[in-house]
Amino acid sequence: MFTDTLLTWYEEHRRSLPWRGENDPYKIWVSEIILQQTRVQQGWDYYLCFTAQFPDVASLAEASEEQVLRVWQGLGYYSRARNMHFAACQIMNEHEGVFPNHYEDIRRLKGVGDYTAAAIASIAFGLPYPAVDGNVLRIISRIFGVTDDIAQLSTRKKITRICQEYIPDNAPGDFNQACMEFGAVWCTPKNPHCPDCPFVKTCYAFKHNSVNDLPVKRDKIAPKERYFHYLFYINNNSTILEKRTGNDIWRNLYQFPLQETNDNLPLKGKKPTRELKEILTHQIIHAKFYVQKVKELSPRKDQIVVGVDQMVDYPMPKIMVQFLKEAFDS
Repeated sequence: MFTDTLLTWYEEHRRSLPWRGENDPYKIWVSEIILQQTRVQQGWDYYLCFTAQFPDVASLAEASEEQVLRVWQGLGYYSRARNMHFAACQIMNEHEGVFPNHYEDIRRLKGVGDYTAAAIASIAFGLPYPAVDGNVLRIISRIFGVTDDIAQLSTRKKITRICQEYIPDNAPGDFNQACMEFGAVWCTPKNPHCPDCPFVKTCYAFKHNSVNDLPVKRDKIAPKERYFHYLFYINNNSTILEKRTGNDIWRNLYQFPLQETNDNLPLKGKKPTRELKEILTHQIIHAKFYVQKVKELSPRKDQIVVGVDQMVDYPMPKIMVQFLKEAFDS
């Protein structure tokens, strides 16, 4: 009953999306990675741009990481792009350039977790693996009355088992997409369409007046506040950039010379030109930008001098792009 009702709803309400109906595992993979922690509206253009620039595994593997990051710029969570590039090379080296068609092989690709592997396996290859994301955790918790904390692995396994019971062998891809779509547009976190829901008569949460209480989530960790000071040196229409390294955020992206402090006070003796803020998953970045015209540029060994009009060729964090847009458009 659950499966038939869900698929009937999906047939009537599914959105028209550029990756919907796609059976190319590469393009399904790209769409799933882009949509992780990204809204559909934002991911739409990035998907079209990414697949136009890198239409297949081979073209992605042949590109440099810097080229991939440049196309990804502004989307955030840059480790996703780096992992995709690495995984494309895996496919070329370990699978002779052919996207693997077994769940276990897909799961072994860099950056591919249980959910993404199941989505690709079911949609591209018709394999009955449930794809359990946040939307699915929510709708199954509400409809079936799962009252355990969804942050716990045991709860996720329980919900996966429920999905496994109902996923049809003849249409696993449609089932997974229907679950995700239902959570995205109908059984939403706030203000779900309960009165018009096809499960209104059987939904545990609706019957027990606990729609707003499910799914159960543990308290979120407070984000870390960080204070960045960017120095935009200018001489003869040139400036200095440096590449972020290590395991910190925005690895391998370019930025102005940076000083990080423990508080939000301006650097001593300097007045910021602009102040911006970017909220990440576990961090809040408070950035101050200082524009300084200098007689001579003196880069360190790990820094480079580039023309101001050439900065668009370098992949940068979103907050840098925002500053440059505001600075040069004003």
